[in-house]
Amino acid sequence: MPLTVEDVMRLLCTLSRDKKMKAAVKNWMTGTLIPDIVSMISGTVAGLKGLLFGGAVGGISGAWMTSGQFKPVPQILMELPPSEQEKLFRQVNDIVRNLDWTDAVQLTMLVMGSEALQQRLLALLEDYLTKELHAEVQYGD
Repeated sequence: MPLTVEDVMRLLCTLSRDKKMKAAVKNWMTGTLIPDIVSMISGTVAGLKGLLFGGAVGGISGAWMTSGQFKPVPQILMELPPSEQEKLFRQVNDIVRNLDWTDAVQLTMLVMGSEALQQRLLALLEDYLTKELHAEVQYGD
């Protein structure tokens, strides 16, 4: 039976839910714009002191905005656009292609019963989250 994108997303959701994975996707664009905007406005209004004050306040608020809120990884995976889900699908398929399974349920049971497969898929998923989404990943509660 051919593996589908939906099957892979369910597999990754099951695995990440089991490991209690959470990730905070950082809003880097807002975090870089806020300090610039606050500094510019403060500098225009109050001169050099305003520029210094604006830089400090803008930097703190920018850092706060990029800290991100942790969300369960299954939620993040299901919110990915189809093109990103397809990218994950291809990477997972490379790992499970030579395994002997008949349907997605059996594949999931096979993966959940193998620590080595779990570790490979978790490493792939963590790599994707950190490199592609610039997220911070945590395990457990």
